[in-house]
Amino acid sequence: MKVTKQQFLTELRKKLSGLPQQDIDERLSFYSEMIEDRIEEGLTEKEAILDIGEVEDVAAQIIADMPLLKIVKERIKPKRRLKAWEIVLLALGSPIWISLLVAVFAVMLSVYVVLWAVDVSIWAIFVAVVACAPCGVLIGIVFLCTGGALTGVAMIGAGILCAGLAIFLFFACKAATKGIFLLTLKLLFSYKNLFLKKEKN
Repeated sequence: MKVTKQQFLTELRKKLSGLPQQDIDERLSFYSEMIEDRIEEGLTEKEAILDIGEVEDVAAQIIADMPLLKIVKERIKPKRRLKAWEIVLLALGSPIWISLLVAVFAVMLSVYVVLWAVDVSIWAIFVAVVACAPCGVLIGIVFLCTGGALTGVAMIGAGILCAGLAIFLFFACKAATKGIFLLTLKLLFSYKNLFLKKEKN
């Protein structure tokens, strides 16, 4: 762990390379003031930095909070003016690379939608099972009262079975929804890091 304010900020700047420069400057200014505030409260410089946390964790949080479109826009923005022949090549190749980009995006979106569709289906099954539990018991009681003892007992048993199954389905549905949500966050963070990776010199 870096122990001086300057080392902390320098390391943080490296971790944030690829973000818009204005955002990097704002974050560095924010954490610089945060360290100074803690020092004014009586902490040493090392304690103030330790109180903030590891540089990797701070950078990861900043990247997670940054909108993906903002990062993409920064990365695709040309660093220099394009030459005439480069513009011609981009225009001529656009039917190919635009089609490929659309296809990749469509496949990724389809997989993501399918995951949520499966999750919604599981919740629909849960709701159906929950509805079947009291209905089964009530219909079973009706059969018992009208002389269909065997059918009544079977229906009550099915209703109780549905009630037990509903409990397990609830936890399965909850876990599936949480898993897809966490997967969404991880994918979003991975995409951001993909755009932030610098080419190795």
